[in-house]
Amino acid sequence: MSDGILLPKFPRGTLLPEADRVARLKEALPQIRAVVEGESDPVAVEATLACLFWETFVQTNWCGFYRVVAPGMLAVGPYQGGMGCLRIPFHRGVCGAAARDRQTQLVPDVHAFPGHIACDDATRSELVIPIVAAGALRGVLDLDSPHPEGFGAEEARILEDFLGGGWMERLDWGDLG
Repeated sequence: MSDGILLPKFPRGTLLPEADRVARLKEALPQIRAVVEGESDPVAVEATLACLFWETFVQTNWCGFYRVVAPGMLAVGPYQGGMGCLRIPFHRGVCGAAARDRQTQLVPDVHAFPGHIACDDATRSELVIPIVAAGALRGVLDLDSPHPEGFGAEEARILEDFLGGGWMERLDWGDLG
């Protein structure tokens, strides 16, 4: 698996039609599960997921994790793409809203989102999914795209199912969140 996952290659930044993106994600997930199966370190899993989601979601300009590091505070974790915000309080931005409310945030136009934090001025849309394990918020998966409506509801639902499928419970979260 040193070459990542087996998917058709597209140039970074390509916005495929939503049906094609969903099909691509469904094709990738069994391969992604196979790669992280048996790993218990959350940082290793997050780093691997960031890499493989980056390959899967070619429309992204940022793909990664923010981890809970203190009450009401996220810090950047493993990611792919340009520089991310180092810290995000729960009361700011799309990631903060997902962490605060423990609900997925699907934002077709970040400029219309009150309190959006522009870590990358090129970002136009965002999908953020909270990660909860053993009843505790552990962090969020953050996907950014330079395209308006770069993510759809079906992609969000599939990622929610994947990240909430119980396998995250087996990770050794220790004092990371």
